[in-house]
Amino acid sequence: MRPVLVFDGDCGMCTTSAAFAERHVRRSPADFDIAASQHLDLAALGLTRQQCVEALQWVDAEGRVVSGHAAVAALLRAGRWWGRPLGHLVDAPGLRRLSARAYRWVAAHRHMFPGGTPACALPSPEQGHP
Repeated sequence: MRPVLVFDGDCGMCTTSAAFAERHVRRSPADFDIAASQHLDLAALGLTRQQCVEALQWVDAEGRVVSGHAAVAALLRAGRWWGRPLGHLVDAPGLRRLSARAYRWVAAHRHMFPGGTPACALPSPEQGHP
C-alpha cells in the first residue's frame, strides 16, 4: 500500500492546504497519495469519518495511522528535502506537545483562515459530529 494523506474535502482550508502539499511538498505523485476522506473507503484504511473531520490523517505503507500534528510531520518527512528536517522538528520530543497544541488551535479555527468557510467550522462537542 502506498502512503496516503487524508483530509476533509468539505473544508476549504483543508482542501487549499492539501493542494499546497500536492504542489510544493510532494516530490512526485508516486511518493504518496493525497485524497479527500469523502472519496476513500475509510474502513479499509482503518479510519472513521469522525477522525477525518477532526484532523488530518496519514496512513503509512504498513497501514499505521497518525493524526493531526503527527500527520503533518509524516507528510513533511515523506516530501521534498526541505520538509524532512521540519517534519522531524514538528514531532521531536521537546516540541511535540507544542506542535499538538498549535495543530488543535488551527483546526478549531480553520474556518477563519484563508480558504476557510463557515462549513469548515468544527462542531462543538454538544453538537456532535457529522
